[in-house]
Amino acid sequence: MKVLINAGPWLPVPPLGYGGIENVIATLVPELRRLGVQVVLATVGDSSLEVDERVSVFSGGQFAALQRPYNQVCGIVPAHQHAVLRRLAERDDVDLVHDHVEAAGLTTFGHTGRPVLHTLHWDLAKHPDLYGTYESATVRVNGVSASQIARAPAALRAHSVGYVHLATPLAAAARDPVPKGDHVIVLGRINPGKGQDLAARVAHTAGFDLILAGPVGPYHRPEDLAKALRDPAAGQNPDVAFWRDHVAPQVDGDRVRWVGTVTGRDRDDLLAGARAALFPLRWAEPGGTAVVEALALGTPVVGIARGCLPELIDEGRTGLLTDDEEMLGDLVHKAATIAPGECRTEAARRFAPAVMAASYLRLYERLAPSA
Repeated sequence: MKVLINAGPWLPVPPLGYGGIENVIATLVPELRRLGVQVVLATVGDSSLEVDERVSVFSGGQFAALQRPYNQVCGIVPAHQHAVLRRLAERDDVDLVHDHVEAAGLTTFGHTGRPVLHTLHWDLAKHPDLYGTYESATVRVNGVSASQIARAPAALRAHSVGYVHLATPLAAAARDPVPKGDHVIVLGRINPGKGQDLAARVAHTAGFDLILAGPVGPYHRPEDLAKALRDPAAGQNPDVAFWRDHVAPQVDGDRVRWVGTVTGRDRDDLLAGARAALFPLRWAEPGGTAVVEALALGTPVVGIARGCLPELIDEGRTGLLTDDEEMLGDLVHKAATIAPGECRTEAARRFAPAVMAASYLRLYERLAPSA
């Protein structure tokens, strides 16, 4: 089977630091190739993932362009998609298209004569005029959790072939356990939906040390954000405004610290050494990459029971969830009763890359049975 996987024009695969969808693809593709699938990857030129063939328009990721006015950037996705369509038209050797490009990907490939699987990585309350009226005879969609698909508009849900949970290479990696420290961590982009302001308030009230790790808008380092905030225009970014008005006043450098974006082994050690990973969610998290990473590193999860968290966490065994924000502090202190080894065992069973790849291969074979 030959599958064209469309990663889009925004970031290389794998990404350097932040890049949720690109990290998912970087986790999936090697396992698919081990299963005998040939992969054509539509991406940007500086992607380093080993594949059988690449399709690229742009030499590098175009993510920074998202900060520019729409009329300056509206051609980026069409240019990328057009190159993919051209590749499909030139050679009749692709059995299935697996698309990961938000919104535009759903509407591009329905008339190529190939089966199409479009993976939904995001909040399905977005794009109601598209998702609420969608029709296609050839495009099928899948989600990254059952709760995400359950919230989809009926028109989109009618095209669903189910869901595949996200995976992390950490779940299959041999790694010596890291001694637990005293800190609790919130890992992820800082914005209202992730609830870092709530986490900081709970840390001060319940008396535990909290580390916030992740970017604020386009700023990955505290010094860069501090410099940017000297310009009032920086506060027009909604994530920067959220940081300035709701999170920063609680970051005292002692009880609550922000360390910016942390990557690679440093990030893994910080997460593995935490006594708990806190997810004070205000939105219905669709996939939960950071959740499965925490479990794979032996760190119990404490959070609000929203979105995918209840289906990822084995209550009392790998984490503690609540519907009451006021209970989070007590649960953080109770997280010490959860064995890190149980978290790692469950992650290896459910969230290893081979598990995700096998699930996708079953979907491919279902949609392209003659391949």
